[in-house]
Amino acid sequence: MRNLKNFIQALGSFSSSNVYNPWRDFDGVYDIGEEAPKIRCTQLENYLELRVPHAKYIFVGEALGFQGGHFSGIAMTSERILLGNHKNKNIQPSLVINCQARRTSNPTHIGIKKTQSIKGYNEPTATIVWESIIDNKKSPTDVILWNIFPFHPYKTDLLTNRTPSDSELGEGIRYLNMLRGLVQNTKIITIGLKSHDTLSYFGINHYSVPHPANGGANDYRKQIAKLL
Repeated sequence: MRNLKNFIQALGSFSSSNVYNPWRDFDGVYDIGEEAPKIRCTQLENYLELRVPHAKYIFVGEALGFQGGHFSGIAMTSERILLGNHKNKNIQPSLVINCQARRTSNPTHIGIKKTQSIKGYNEPTATIVWESIIDNKKSPTDVILWNIFPFHPYKTDLLTNRTPSDSELGEGIRYLNMLRGLVQNTKIITIGLKSHDTLSYFGINHYSVPHPANGGANDYRKQIAKLL
């Protein structure tokens, strides 16, 4: 799996302003400790090892969010899922990774809500996407969840999200192409307009579904069911 390790190392080398790289960066306020980036690298590597090179689908969203991949290290996956604390008991850690999941968010930082402190952060989009995989009876290891910009773009505070810039989306293509090189005969499904427009601009063949946020959950479920 040398190519996979090279891919993880490439991700870990990226650095940019107002962008948090979960596989490189350590934050002294919101991260649980200096080991946080290493934990997230381990979890991402294990996640991909279970899916490379046989995955049949790559779901491509827009970017990591602070409630999801920022702390889990895995796109469209919250640490609440990894820790086995999700309210939907069908969404278990074993669907995602087969190593011992570890929390990387600081449960005692100022302003954290009680449920987040006890169970970890939770992301609505992650919930809907994982439910769609389960509901359509697809093997979780047949699907790789990813983002066109695989890092977390934020506004001023790390616990915020912002839309990636055009240059950041273009930068993300490099990592998507590296990921595509690790799998064979996979179908790409974009989630949301940003990823659809970006892949169209770069001439990458794909299917597209609406983003489940902002009232689009039902349309997402219907269209992803047809594709799967």
